[in-house]
Amino acid sequence: MNCVQLIFSPTGGTMRAAKAITDPWGPGVETIDLTDPALADRAFQKEDLVLIAVPSFGGRVPELAAQRLTKMRGNSARCVLCCVYGNRAYEDTLVEMQDIAEKQGFRVFAAVAAIAEHSIMHQYAAGRPDTKDTETLRNFSRTIWEKFNSSQEGSSPAVPGNRPYKKAGGAGLVPKAGKECIRCGVCAAQCPAQAISRDAPQKTDGKKCVSCMRCVVQCPHGARKVNGAMVSVAAAAIKKACSVRKECELYI
Repeated sequence: MNCVQLIFSPTGGTMRAAKAITDPWGPGVETIDLTDPALADRAFQKEDLVLIAVPSFGGRVPELAAQRLTKMRGNSARCVLCCVYGNRAYEDTLVEMQDIAEKQGFRVFAAVAAIAEHSIMHQYAAGRPDTKDTETLRNFSRTIWEKFNSSQEGSSPAVPGNRPYKKAGGAGLVPKAGKECIRCGVCAAQCPAQAISRDAPQKTDGKKCVSCMRCVVQCPHGARKVNGAMVSVAAAAIKKACSVRKECELYI
């Protein structure tokens, strides 16, 4: 039996939430990075325990993460879902994750909604997952582990969301390089969507960009930014929804 986490975490928040769940499973948890453009196909065994963790992008699974998950063959391995959102709402993300996982042959037996600092509007859920979140997620992990090791198979949890899913939004906020850019190429090398030219990193393919903000976080010179006016408008639009602290949730 192997414990594996499949993680799409461009800016690190989803990774932190996922680790709070999988760390109690022991030191041998393997990590498969769904942001890797060179991701290889992988087949699991029925005895394995797999966590799939992705951020919610506008209430949906990031399209790129959904595409990469098609490389995974579950072969009836039991699976835990974890969607991570920036304190607004995760809407249809969990139900879409469930559909993707089951289509790939996983048996979903638990699901978690967790909160992390918003990847664009950092004032929302700032510093999360925090100490309280981490303790809550570790408690969830113990409950999940007990169910995994019980003799009862159990049914797939009822998770919130709608079918058909809400319409996916476009990328919208595409980071651009400013005058601080020295063409070091870090952003191009780190881009999950391969949307940044390696020869001319100032150029970003807006059709490929998924607005994940990894290039903004990874740039060692702070040269990549999104349009401040557009961010302000977007922040104002979701202020009311983000004003009350949301808590992590377990479906099992």
